[in-house]
Amino acid sequence: MTIIRPNRPAPIGAEAVPDSHGLNLYRADPAFAKLLPLYLPKDLLAHLAPHLDRLGGLAGGRLADLAATADVNPPELVHRTRRGEDSQSIAYHPAYREMERIAFGDYGLAALSHRGGVLDWPKAMPAAAKYAITYLFVQAEFGLCCPVSMTDSLTRTLRKFGSQDLIDRYLPALTSQDLDDLYQGAMFMTEQGAGSDIANTAVTAAPNGDGSWALTGDKWFCSNADAELAMVLARPEGAPAGIKGVSLFLLPRVLPDGATNRYRIVRLKEKLGTRSMASGEIRLEGATAWMIGAPGAGMRQMADMVNNSRLSNAVRAAGMMRKAVTEALYIAHRRIAFGAPIVTLPLMRRQLVKMLMRAEQARSMTFQTADALRRSDAGENGAYALLRILTPLIKFRACRDARVVTGDAMEVRGGCGYIEDFPDARLVRDAHLGSIWEGTSNIVALDVLRAAQREGSLEALEGHLAALRATTPEDLPHLDTATERAFALARHALGEGGPVLARQAGTALYNVASATAMAWEAARIGSPERRELARLVLVHRVLPRDPLAAEAEPIPDALLPDPGA
Repeated sequence: MTIIRPNRPAPIGAEAVPDSHGLNLYRADPAFAKLLPLYLPKDLLAHLAPHLDRLGGLAGGRLADLAATADVNPPELVHRTRRGEDSQSIAYHPAYREMERIAFGDYGLAALSHRGGVLDWPKAMPAAAKYAITYLFVQAEFGLCCPVSMTDSLTRTLRKFGSQDLIDRYLPALTSQDLDDLYQGAMFMTEQGAGSDIANTAVTAAPNGDGSWALTGDKWFCSNADAELAMVLARPEGAPAGIKGVSLFLLPRVLPDGATNRYRIVRLKEKLGTRSMASGEIRLEGATAWMIGAPGAGMRQMADMVNNSRLSNAVRAAGMMRKAVTEALYIAHRRIAFGAPIVTLPLMRRQLVKMLMRAEQARSMTFQTADALRRSDAGENGAYALLRILTPLIKFRACRDARVVTGDAMEVRGGCGYIEDFPDARLVRDAHLGSIWEGTSNIVALDVLRAAQREGSLEALEGHLAALRATTPEDLPHLDTATERAFALARHALGEGGPVLARQAGTALYNVASATAMAWEAARIGSPERRELARLVLVHRVLPRDPLAAEAEPIPDALLPDPGA
């Protein structure tokens, strides 16, 4: 077969290197705006639209510059004042502080789920609004989104399980948009011998006699290490071994009387990614803390915070994939090779559409899970069971897919993508955190089975997908059969198949769920392109294929639009 290409001369020098800096990332992604009416109330969306547009401009320009600067100027641990006093602090670059002002201050990302007044909206906003803003913000900066998420999640856990005294004392600071008054949050869970194995927690708690507790021991990986408040897992003296002996505590950096609490940051971690944000090792030296909820219920209560963070983590993976796809499409439409823009080349088109497919799966699952969270918090029957399985599903798959999509986007840019001048290298580095933080892929896949076994979550998901299909006028070919087989595989993994099938079953459930959601969305917004992407999910990720078959489908131009047009 002879391939005829237009003989278009390639630019010479710098003109040959496409650069998307300054692109408004909200306007460059029209599918985003089309999907939001499905998940946000009409009045709230109309109010948020100009704020999203402004953030899209920031994320493609000034915020991206701040993030790049903070990435190469990581925080530094300072142990003493210049007068020789033992007083620890972490020094951050001004670029990081400015990003904090935008995230915590301008957009109130840690507050908007908990109170009204953020962005001049009178009520607390639903999760979908928070994740829509996060989805744009993370396209410029991933590292700071960790402290934002942990502050939001700590606030949620404190409100659900904490005493009224602690809520009254700390909630105003946790939800402040004034950085001078703001208290940021953290989770100090990981120990050298107790990462995902929480039952192995060795940090101890001794009663102080005034209702507080003294925590002693080491925590090994503590992100946002200088946060004003942290949730900590510890084992009270005399508590039984194992998970039933672990309790949850709220640890302040500064005590109510103004004294510095008794713990030290031993060192900061040198990380592959998220370099802008401080992660460290903490040594608790009789630090004062307050128990949250009942003794021995620590893991159940921390699980609420972890699951909220897992969803936030997956949203960030979805956002990073979208940024990677936007970059790749922008380049592909402008990079001239072999006499034509590379977006016209068949192999490149196949690579781009498979990247886009994964990114859109994650976006649909983000908003499906956010809606389940809204319904669960409202007490809707069956919504919690649905939330419990959607959360580990999206965390498991979206975070793994982000590693693939960001790597492929780097490849589209070529050698320029491998250097740190462009965003690709940082996207690749940051994307690898998602599959580790808040549970590795194995741990989270097993949690899918746990949710099915303990919460009836498999039936909840099955019913949810059936409801979506029932309201989708034209079902996808093979979707019913594939869905039936995916749920059969999951039930087999719960029985004689065993947990060795957890990842395979979780992947199958994620793919059929995302394809169903994307087909439902396509019908609602009248998008044949989205329906085609849903079909491609089945073709490339679910249905059996002959690897030796000489078949290749053409990729419609409508699936690969120019984000800079």
